[in-house]
Amino acid sequence: MSTSTTTADPSGSPAPVLSYSPVVLSVPGRPVDLQVRVSAPETGTGLPVILLSHGHGPSNNLSSLNGYAPLVNFWAAHGFVVIQPTHLTSRTLSHLVADAPGAPFFWRSRSEDMTHILDRLDEIEKAVPLLAGRIDHTKIAVAGHSFGGFTASTLLGAKLTDPDTGEEVNLLEPRIKAGVLLAAPGRGDVLNGPMGDMLPVFATIDFSTMATPALVVAGDEDDSRHFTDMGPDWHTDPYTLGPGPKSLLTLFGAGHALGGIPGYDVAETTDENPERVAAVARLTWAYLRSELYPEDSAWQTARDALASGPDPLGRVESK
Repeated sequence: MSTSTTTADPSGSPAPVLSYSPVVLSVPGRPVDLQVRVSAPETGTGLPVILLSHGHGPSNNLSSLNGYAPLVNFWAAHGFVVIQPTHLTSRTLSHLVADAPGAPFFWRSRSEDMTHILDRLDEIEKAVPLLAGRIDHTKIAVAGHSFGGFTASTLLGAKLTDPDTGEEVNLLEPRIKAGVLLAAPGRGDVLNGPMGDMLPVFATIDFSTMATPALVVAGDEDDSRHFTDMGPDWHTDPYTLGPGPKSLLTLFGAGHALGGIPGYDVAETTDENPERVAAVARLTWAYLRSELYPEDSAWQTARDALASGPDPLGRVESK
């Protein structure tokens, strides 16, 4: 178990963060145990939860329970319990699961990991030192980056069609009350890059059923040509095509890493910008705080601060 802190922030004085891993859950039928990291503030009770789904990047450990520290540390220091699974898509597991059903992308298993975590939240809470009795099991959110954004969108209600069977798949998790999609994939009818052929399930996603409140975060320079030539607007589709209530945070000059959210000093970040990463952490925290606690004005305060600066990092719109 490690302890870390973040620097002071206008949204409140941060608490020291306790991070504990791995919590190991044996899941019948899963080719390896489900391992999760749990990060939480040192103090406080009635703590809400963020389930964080990692992406599928080139680094080994960023796409696992060890990634996304810039976001995790901020969210936990400001009152959330953050739970990070290592999905079967993680490069840390590729040598163990290469021949398992669903390989190599395990799109269904990724969402099912989150349901397993919620089913066993009591067990997780008791396994982490100093956490028992401190979680509010009714205040659950999900966040995901890139492929993790796809996973989060399914848990928020987006429907899919299994490309192998033609079966309509509904992975909605009703215990999740709000979500954040970070550089998530968009609609499937514009896929014309090589990754579209490798991930045919992406072509089937239907955002019209994604009714759970969500904040979509997109970079205006996130041009994912390996999927589509639609340009950066592709990553705004979950907002454009999803029903309200939704909000869209467009970050100016941001690429797919949104300034470097997958980890500290990440070499593959093409748009490294610590100020942008801090803004993503602050704004996503504020959004989820106000969605889970409607009387809390954190989201409006954060939006006002973003718009009032002389050189804003982005803009927010809502519907």
